[in-house]
Parts: sequence; structure tokens; C-alpha cells
Amino acid sequence: MNTNQLVDPFGRRITYLRLSVTDRCDFRCTYCMSEDMQFAPRQQILTLEELYAVADAFIGLGVRRIRVTGGEPLVRKNLLQLLRRLGGREELEDLAITTNGSQLATLAQSLREAGVRRLNISLDSLRAERFAALTRRDRLAQVLDGIEAARRAGFARIKINTVIQRGRNDDEILDLLEFAIERDLDISFIEEMPLGSIVTHARQQTFCSSDEVRERIEQRYALVRSSRVTGGPSRYWQVVGYRTQVGFISPHSHNFCGDCNRVRVTAEGRLVLCLGHDDALDLKGLLRAHPGDGERLRQALVEALRLKPERHHFARDEQVQVVRFMSMTGG
Repeated sequence: MNTNQLVDPFGRRITYLRLSVTDRCDFRCTYCMSEDMQFAPRQQILTLEELYAVADAFIGLGVRRIRVTGGEPLVRKNLLQLLRRLGGREELEDLAITTNGSQLATLAQSLREAGVRRLNISLDSLRAERFAALTRRDRLAQVLDGIEAARRAGFARIKINTVIQRGRNDDEILDLLEFAIERDLDISFIEEMPLGSIVTHARQQTFCSSDEVRERIEQRYALVRSSRVTGGPSRYWQVVGYRTQVGFISPHSHNFCGDCNRVRVTAEGRLVLCLGHDDALDLKGLLRAHPGDGERLRQALVEALRLKPERHHFARDEQVQVVRFMSMTGG
């Protein structure tokens, strides 16, 4: 089989899958979901077998990196079963997870043993009261314990993900960077994306660009461009004198679509070709109408790639470009 079949109309080869295993989460981060989220009924969520079938099809077509996401993926029952199967696939160069860190104190070692190589851990504040306001859950200590458990487990790299918002946590940019440096972690600063209804704040007023974040960092630390490539949208800079690398994810200020190599599959089995578009292919219907038909599934994926758009067009205003919440899209 030709293993490089997932090519879009613009010549971009898809080698990276972000696979959501649940839309549920034990936090309610204000930029990700509303307090009273209505989650999908469990029968609408892909089973572990269906999730593996999707991953298997993508691997057969050339995907070499898989990131498991949610919601919060670690609240998915029996997730380790899926991770062990994926961790045993020799074709995969990388198996990673994006998590809020709440479950890592008990699961970090098991995740590492299952074959997970890298972790991205969301952390938007080091101040307990502010953390509780941003996540609507008073669990900062639990997350910090999880980070320490992950460090002890020996992952190849651990990265902190921080969504920076002006007037809400931008005064912690250096504190969060120094937290990462002291623990030999990497960190990515993320511009908020216009997904889901605006429920608690005006995005235009809280927008803080990656350029501004970098300028603040460079008032204290020297940064040099890094050649590091992880398959995701972060552009990395090395902190001079330390192992820590700083990434910037800039959907507004520095569009990263030109070299996009990834697609997403939601927990409900929708293939999302672009984060900034609502169009999606129903993989769940295909899986349940033709169980075990891997060739049909692979062909559907190849054909779907012909519809992948060239880029998203996020704007910095109060208009919601995509109605679905990030938790429904998959990390």
C-alpha cells in the first residue's frame, strides 16, 4: 500500500491526527466551554474499538503522529486499553496526550508504560484564586501534583500550554515561563481562538498577541529561533542558557495554515479538516454501517482530504467564526 495517500488540494501531506476520545471534562475553562455544557449522549460517542479503527486507518495512510485529546481525555473510562494498542504500533513516531493535568497524579506512570511519549498540560495561572476563576474549579494543587507525577514518570518531553488573555492572566507570563524553566519543561503561549459562544468575556478586549508575549519575555530572557518541529502549530524559540523552549500558537497574528499537516476527529466521529471551518465528514455513520471495513474507511478519508480548505480566517472581533466549542472539536 502507498502510505502517503492523505494529500490535500494544496499539496500538504497529512501525517498528524488529533483524536478526541471524549467531549466531557472535569473543568469548565471559560475560553473552552460554558458552565452548563450539554455533553453528547454516550451512545453517540465512538467506542474504543471504533476509535482504534479510525486511528488504524489513518496510520495505514501515512499518519505518524497521534495526539489524544478531549474534552479531558483522562476521564474516558478504560482509555489505557486504547493507548496500549496505539503505543504498540511501530509505525507511529509519536503518541501524545493533551490534558488538564487533573488525573496525572494517579495515571502518569500508567500512561508512560502504555507508550505515551509526550504530554501537553494546560495551565493558565499559578495563583489558586485565579486558576479557580479561569477553570471554574479550585484544583490548582491537584494539577501541580499531576505535573510532578508526570516529571517522575519520565516522558520524553512535557509541555505547558497557556492561553494568554489580557487583563486576566497576562501578568503571569514570566511567572509561568520561570515555572517551566525551573522544572525543565517547555511552554507554549496560545492566542485565544474564536470557537463557541462568548459567555464570560469579550475576546477583542482580552486578545494578547504572540508578538507582545515574546516582547515581554525578551525583557528578561534571551530567545533564539529553534529548529524544533513537533507536528503541531507552535513556532519555537530556545531560552538561551536553558533547555526550555517557548512555543507560540498564533491563529490570529501569524497564520499557521501554510504547512498544515493535521486533521481532527471528534469524539462523535466527525472528521474536521480545518479548525476554522464547520464542515466535517461523519465517520461514525460509516463505521457503524460497515463495521470492520477498513478499506472503505481509508477510501473515505482519502476522498475527504480533497475538501480540506487552504486556511482559516479568524478575526479579532466579537463574531464567533465557528459555533462549536473547543471541547467538542478536540483539544
